[in-house]
Amino acid sequence: MVDCVEMAKKKKAYIGVFDSGFGGINVLRGIVKALPAYDYLYVGDTARTPYGARSADTVYAFTRQAVDFMFANGCELVVLACNTASSDALRRIQQEYMPKHYPNKRVLGVLIPAAEEAAAKTANRKVGVMATAGTVRSGAFVRELVKIDPTIRVAQQACPLLVPLVEAGEYQSPAAVLILEAYLKPLRRSGVDTLILGCTHYGILERQIRRAMGPGVRVVSEATIVPKKLKAYLTRHPEIERKLSKGGERVFYSTDLTDAFSALGSKFFGKPIKAKKITLQ
Repeated sequence: MVDCVEMAKKKKAYIGVFDSGFGGINVLRGIVKALPAYDYLYVGDTARTPYGARSADTVYAFTRQAVDFMFANGCELVVLACNTASSDALRRIQQEYMPKHYPNKRVLGVLIPAAEEAAAKTANRKVGVMATAGTVRSGAFVRELVKIDPTIRVAQQACPLLVPLVEAGEYQSPAAVLILEAYLKPLRRSGVDTLILGCTHYGILERQIRRAMGPGVRVVSEATIVPKKLKAYLTRHPEIERKLSKGGERVFYSTDLTDAFSALGSKFFGKPIKAKKITLQ
């Protein structure tokens, strides 16, 4: 087990990616493909996933612990790949926690880039969001979409069973197919022409979702959108980009090492990964 503060052998300045489980590895894969030169550090809080059913205060506390660990271990910039963390904790961390504790570092989310992309893609101004119960309850996607375009109508669908199915590796089981269909049916009926995958875990279900929704529905995946937005962000902020080290290193941490993390994490990343176990506190 690795202590909460692990001293790096060499001084690194990582781009950090955090998720409640291993779904964010799909986002990391896209980022690495777009920006391969940088060093990356990933943290998955698999011992406490899913975040979607937890209170906003608990999500904030867990996310703050992850941010502390990542900055203590060399991250200059952290991306919250977890939509629940982005909706329940990001604003509070940016406005209250960062100015006091890490004024020269940055924490970014994935929710706003996805909302911007969906608003740009929709033709009939009807956007669907499938997400965790916590993200749906927060209304964060609705708030951001309407802020961009007040004429947009948003149909949300909480999908509380999908994250446990993905984490358990049961996402292709007959039961999973039935559950996914039950979640997508109301979204199809609502007439949306654009659908946001509002949880990083859903990336592994993207093909099934696209097939079920049909060719007339555009699917917004954060694994595709976030890398482009991050690249643009670094271009706009050279003072951050200059701090980042470029050794091509990828480091993975998990709060609960399981066979599923290694197997599915490798599937998400597209190549074998090896994680170290940590405790967030």
